Formats: sequence, C-alpha cells, structure tokens
Amino acid sequence: MKKFLLITLFIITGAGIVFVYYITRDGEFVTPEGQGTQTLDASSFEAFPLPDYAAKKIGPTYKSYFVEVEPGIKVHVLEVGEGFPVFLLHGNPTSGFLYRKVVENLPTDQVRVIMPTLIGLGFSSKIPASEHTLENHIRWINGVLTKLEISELVYAGQDWGGPIGMGALALSPGLLKGAVLMNTGFNAPTTNVDISPAHATVKTPVVGELILEVILSIFDQLPNMQGDPSSWSSSVSELYGRPVYESGNAKAPLALMRMVTDGPNHPSSPALRMVENYVEGLDIPAEIVWGMNDPILTKALPLMEKNFPKARVTKTPAGHFLQEEVPVEIATALIRVIREIQGADSTN
Repeated sequence: MKKFLLITLFIITGAGIVFVYYITRDGEFVTPEGQGTQTLDASSFEAFPLPDYAAKKIGPTYKSYFVEVEPGIKVHVLEVGEGFPVFLLHGNPTSGFLYRKVVENLPTDQVRVIMPTLIGLGFSSKIPASEHTLENHIRWINGVLTKLEISELVYAGQDWGGPIGMGALALSPGLLKGAVLMNTGFNAPTTNVDISPAHATVKTPVVGELILEVILSIFDQLPNMQGDPSSWSSSVSELYGRPVYESGNAKAPLALMRMVTDGPNHPSSPALRMVENYVEGLDIPAEIVWGMNDPILTKALPLMEKNFPKARVTKTPAGHFLQEEVPVEIATALIRVIREIQGADSTN
C-alpha cells in the first residue's frame, strides 16, 4: 500500500510539473500568411482576406493587409477612406476592429482611417511571451507608420494604444498634428502601485497562466469592463478572441497585462518615461473622450487633463472599451480636431 501511494504521488507530482511547464511555456512565433496584393500610394503590401465572421463586421470598402515591419513580424492593418490620415490604435486584448463603429461616423470621403492591430492580437503575428515589451511594440507600430510613408496624421489611442501609439510617434517627430485621447495613460510611475487587483494577481507566475489560459477566457470577461455590459456581445468576443485562440499562441493578453507598470523599476518604465517626455513637449490640438465607468482607468483622467490642459474633455457613461459604447462622441472629437488643424493650415 505504501509503495502504491508513493508511485501515485510520484505520478501526480510529475504530471503537475509537466502541466506547469506547459502553461508557462514562452510560446512560438506564428507568422500569418495573406493572399494577393494590396496596392497603396506608398507601396504594395500583402493582402489578407478576412474570414467571414470578421468581414461581416465591417464594410466592403475596407482594405485588409499586412505590413511586415521585421522578418516574420507582420502587423495586420485595416484601412478605409481617402484624405487626411487618421491613425487609430487599440489596446489589450482587442484589435483594429475596435474602431469600426467610430469609422461609421467619420467622413471617409475626406479622411483615410488606418487601424493597425498590435502584434500578438487579432490577425497580426504571434510572438513568444518574452518578446512582449513596450519598447518592441513601439518600434513595430512605428515601422507601420514608416512603411506607409505618412507625412502627417491625427492620432487616437486607448489602453495600450496610448503609450504604444504615442511612443511610435515619438520615434517619428513631426508626424503628429492632433490627437484624441481615450482611457489610457502616458505617465511613468514614481511609486510602487498596481493599476488594478486583476493586474496584481496575474503577474504572479503560474497563477496568471492558470487564470487566463486554463480557467477562463479573458474575452468572455470583458462585458464586466463596460458601462453597459450589453455593448459586448458574444459575436464581439468572437471577433477579438477567435483569431488569438486559433493562432495556436494565445500568450498576448497575459503578456500585455504583465507589461503594465507596477512601479518605477518595472521593465516597461524606461520606455514609458520616454513617452511621457514626448507628451510633455506636445503643443497640438487635442481632445479627451473618457469612459467614466471604466473599472481600471477612470481615475487616470486628472493625469490626462494635466498632460493636455487645453483639451476639451467629454465625459461619457462608457466603460473601458468606449469605442464599443460611444463611437459618435469619439468620431465627433476627431472631426473637430481635424477641422482645427485644417483651419490653422488655411490661415497660415
């Protein structure tokens, strides 16, 4: 009996070790493949025909293509419209599709809307968890802007789309002419503090993997982040979650949560300080559209107002993913900023 118990204990321990090793693996590079060519003014890019469940969420005039910013690192880009460039960047764990409702309220005969998807999410390349660093993401998104040969733009960002987008623009000074800032942050921490209890929990090795890769799907939990939970349907969860899970590497949502700073010594802090310095030097037309029912970032509004003291502030009842809830307010702010820029240009 004793021998049997020892053997059983040995088997259980071994199985546990294998399981822990499996869920904490770094993950593989996954490079997506497109089909055909998408020709733009700057160059020709690899076209990517969208699967039906994604294509039906947007209009037929959208362009879908990859920009390969480094060997095997392909950023999926959605683009629609012609005219003044508008650069919209999402955060974790969504994709460029997050701005589809905003686009419906923009004059696409006057603006060219460019919506990249962060590496690791949506249809973009998937990478090992250890490759998810703020510095890498900033460089990759800057690579998109560089290869598209854009000379000026208006930018909007939310969640990680804030510091990653601003960081990418900081690497190409002169591009940014105006901005709409949503629930995000550009300031590096000066004290040790977690942004939320969820972020504090999942940064623990094994625990984070168990929660986000075994016990639950982060995409199914996102209605809880909204002011109106009904704004997040099962088809919306599929839109963002399915490409990640079907890729075979679903490491990005957890890795991006662990990228969030919890103090001045966090690995993301040096890059975030660069972003903060860039933002401090900006003098551009800007507006702030904020979701006041965001359980994570509502409290960050005063910092954003300090960063952009001249900006018009629109407080909304939305939650974290306000693009799904208040797209009209976001589009209206973008239009005002563009008109202010164009008015200044005509005056000059």
